[in-house]
Amino acid sequence: MKKIYLIRHCEAEGQPPEAALTEKGFNQAIHLADLLTGIPIDRIIASPYKRTVQSIEPLAKRRNLEIETNDLLTERVLSSENLSDWLEKLKATFDDFELKFEGGESSNEAASRIVSVVEEVLKIESQDTIIVTHGNLLSLLLNHYNNEFGFDDWRNLRNPDVFLLKKENNKVTFEQMLLELSKE
Repeated sequence: MKKIYLIRHCEAEGQPPEAALTEKGFNQAIHLADLLTGIPIDRIIASPYKRTVQSIEPLAKRRNLEIETNDLLTERVLSSENLSDWLEKLKATFDDFELKFEGGESSNEAASRIVSVVEEVLKIESQDTIIVTHGNLLSLLLNHYNNEFGFDDWRNLRNPDVFLLKKENNKVTFEQMLLELSKE
């Protein structure tokens, strides 16, 4: 059975690509590494954003694994404009996957990026992989495999959060890993 661990980054100082983890986020990253210690991992792929790389660095160092960065895993851009009603606009993009705002990506466009990464990983039979990304992109991926995963599920994601995606007999399923990740 093929396994991919999908991780939303730990608590960060902000949204820009260069935003680092908070002190709590660094502690969460160490705790995350502790929780994943017994899990076989062959490969780690992360968004190049600082917060995603920092979220998985403790585990990568323990396992002596390289963190491969992939631009397809960067956070979705809702709009290039500052939207005061961004939450309403984001909800609308979960209702209409073709909806697109000025300078942004539709849900379909963003989902296709992360789905392509996951599908490529699924082709490699022998590797269990960790993919570290952002909440909106992760939600769109999970929606791809189960269209009942929507806006409210995105709102309920934690920093960090972990899902186990499995491929067995050509069927892809996922489940949220119920790990205590909120350690200070």
